[in-house]
Amino acid sequence: MISLPTSIKNKKIKENHSVFEIESLHPGYGVTIGNALRRVILSSLVGAAVTEAKIKDAPHEFSTIPGVKEDVLNILMNLKQLRFKMHGDEPQIATLKVKGEKEALGKNFEFSSELELANPELHIATVTEKSTELEIEIKIEKGVGYEFQDDPKNKKGIGVIGLDAAFTPIKRVNYIVENMRVGKRTDFDKVSLEVETDGTITPEDALGEALKILISQFSFLKDDFFGIEEVKEEKPTKEAKAEEVVAEEVPEEIKEEKPAKKAKKATTTKKKK
Repeated sequence: MISLPTSIKNKKIKENHSVFEIESLHPGYGVTIGNALRRVILSSLVGAAVTEAKIKDAPHEFSTIPGVKEDVLNILMNLKQLRFKMHGDEPQIATLKVKGEKEALGKNFEFSSELELANPELHIATVTEKSTELEIEIKIEKGVGYEFQDDPKNKKGIGVIGLDAAFTPIKRVNYIVENMRVGKRTDFDKVSLEVETDGTITPEDALGEALKILISQFSFLKDDFFGIEEVKEEKPTKEAKAEEVVAEEVPEEIKEEKPAKKAKKATTTKKKK
């Protein structure tokens, strides 16, 4: 019998950084459980990312903007680091307008209540001239994993620059397997799972979502493998029911008499021939 783990403990380091300890795992199950959780947490959680950007006076990513220290390519790299939490499923638009000598930060973007910015102090660009006005419009979408924007089917409008999007809300996830004592045995496993997020989701929620995904996958496979279709019994027709009722109502003497009459009739027919 494969024993179950005894507990899971949460050692919180920061709001977005925790270490979960799963103790008393059956020998060999540390790698099995740790690797499965790590892969799902890293690749299968829903997040939000900037997928498109439109910058005034910048028709493509290799442009430069007069009066702005960074070139467009550097600005795009900074935009990709913006981490949003979306409360809905529809794509959202955020806009930034900065004029004069100042630093443009993530908090300078204006967006709807559907969005929350996890890193408002993120540097976007530096305007170096008083007369320069920097205008940026970005599109934020929900997704899973990493998505490339080089698909020819994704046609962009004039001046719209597509960005490769890292939707995952996880910055880092790792696990360590150690031996621990359970009773007289010293070969049981203990897994320390380290999870660090981008601030749009807590480590506890990340682990919880990963567990739900794994359970749903295994539950479906179990139900599909062991599921037995119920064989429906054929319901008797009205005619069959009527015959059964009639047969039950006929006395036994008459039931025995009918076969005898049939046999006598058959004998008479033979003699005539």
